[in-house]
Amino acid sequence: MDLPLIVALASIVVLGMGAQWLSWRLRLPSILLLLLFGFAAGPTLRPDELFGDLLLPLVSLSVGLILFEGGMSLRLSELREIGATVRNLILVGGAVTWVVSAATGALWLGLDVRLALLLGAILVVTGPTVIIPLLRQIRPSRSVSSILRWEGILIDPIGATLALLVFEAILAGEAGAAATTIVIVILKTLAAGGLLGAAGAFSLTQTLKRFFIPDFLQSPAALAVVLAVFVAANQLQEGSGLLAVTVMGVLMANQRSVEIRHIAEFKENLQVLLISGLFIVLAARLSPADVAGLPLPSLAFVAALVLFARPAGVALATLGSKLSWRERLFLACVAPRGIVAAAVASVFTLRLTESASGLERAELVAPITFLVIIVTVALYGLSAPILARRLKLAQPDPQGVLILGAHSWARALAAQLQKEGFTVLLADGNWANVSAARMEGLNVYYGNVLSEQAEAEIDLAGIGRLLALSANEGINSLACMQFAHVLGRAHVFQLPSGGSTPTARGGIARRLQGRELFSPAATYWHLSGLFVQGAGLKRTDLTPEFDFEAFRKHYGEAAVPLAVVEPGAKLRFFTVDADLHPQPGHAVLSLVKAVPEAPVAPPEAAAVNA
Repeated sequence: MDLPLIVALASIVVLGMGAQWLSWRLRLPSILLLLLFGFAAGPTLRPDELFGDLLLPLVSLSVGLILFEGGMSLRLSELREIGATVRNLILVGGAVTWVVSAATGALWLGLDVRLALLLGAILVVTGPTVIIPLLRQIRPSRSVSSILRWEGILIDPIGATLALLVFEAILAGEAGAAATTIVIVILKTLAAGGLLGAAGAFSLTQTLKRFFIPDFLQSPAALAVVLAVFVAANQLQEGSGLLAVTVMGVLMANQRSVEIRHIAEFKENLQVLLISGLFIVLAARLSPADVAGLPLPSLAFVAALVLFARPAGVALATLGSKLSWRERLFLACVAPRGIVAAAVASVFTLRLTESASGLERAELVAPITFLVIIVTVALYGLSAPILARRLKLAQPDPQGVLILGAHSWARALAAQLQKEGFTVLLADGNWANVSAARMEGLNVYYGNVLSEQAEAEIDLAGIGRLLALSANEGINSLACMQFAHVLGRAHVFQLPSGGSTPTARGGIARRLQGRELFSPAATYWHLSGLFVQGAGLKRTDLTPEFDFEAFRKHYGEAAVPLAVVEPGAKLRFFTVDADLHPQPGHAVLSLVKAVPEAPVAPPEAAAVNA
């Protein structure tokens, strides 16, 4: 059935977002569902007919934008600790993957040696479009997360360039001509990609710094510059555009002249849309029969990549590093392929079939690549969270708390949460508060939590929530905006303003705030006043005889419920926008300003004074 053009285009977006949402609900790798949706929609969409000659240019531009966004997530300060490991993973690990995949492709799949080398070069990449969402879900230790992010983003343009070199060598034919071609292509790629990437970052930074672009045009203008740099680099040397936009993204992320967070947010949203659409379109170009019809040794080929190439590459790359055996094992078990591998394989397969290269079975490159993508995404996506938990590198649902503010009653709350067994990290720029927190045995970060340095230095392993408890409502809101990207908007909280509403003069808009904690009256000054008057933190264990309703009746206005500790070490905070109904077996943490005498004392109740 032929779909109208407008229906086909809308279907790509709807299918992409549907797959993303379903993967979120099922906690599955999004790319796995995107591939399945794409395969199912292929006979109806028929992308080659739908887009015609526009297909590959659109894919190339989209991949360029994805790599630019990835480059903007990298911080050069991280390389002080992990630079050598990242370098070795890219060079040594990439070389091992290339050799193993090329050798097994030639021996087991019967590919021409030149075609096997091309396939191996394509599969060098590890797929940041899969790794970054996976890391966001797992949230392993900082060192492991940084290494995988750097490797995944940097190896994409390197792998694509390597594939281009092999392709040019194939077309050149003779060994002497091929060697000359390779040297020329490398030099032109480094020159075009490096120089134009740096020039793009410099020009965009200067125009923003000098306010040549109004605020509402900054994100679209950045998009235009990225596309211009990508196309210009590719015009000078085909394939250098990926390097150019990656360099531009890294330089933009690490400059200090202008604020680019709003541009990064725009690119993040655009990336989700592009990845979703690209995987639907590229998967739709292949039918399940194309993958199912691959020779049986194809599964052995994938197994060689997973069971030998990656572990061997990681083992060699991490020799002499300070990584623990747990971190090395986890790195060896995470190497999914993503959109860049799919796009590069699609481009070179089409060009090989159209060229007079004389290579037989060139049409197998794309299906084999998609088989590797499907298996590695499914395998690593499903196993990595479990492995990270077993190796004690991550928690499935981190219950720890980052508290902004280390004043007296914030320290009291932190101490009580720590006593309950939760990871707690205080953050404050006041040295007196920080010193007091350290004297009380609390973990604390000294510095401005909104700074880029803090973003790079604060270890959020085990942290799942932010409590903004400072006296400054604006700082609280900014902190919630910043950490919402990491923790999710549902897990960033701040104290209510007390009287100011989003519509009142001077009130902060709701979209710029976190969720309001405790109760509408629980402002910083109200809670501080209660502590000054001698209020203290109290844990109350609920029973069938003394449930939450009885708790309310007993304490009345004397208690401000703060949080609920549920069985299984689950922590939930009382908020203005949601009513909690603790059950028997739960424990209520509350701020009690005066404890009236009760006819029957609640079992196992214990007070902790601030």
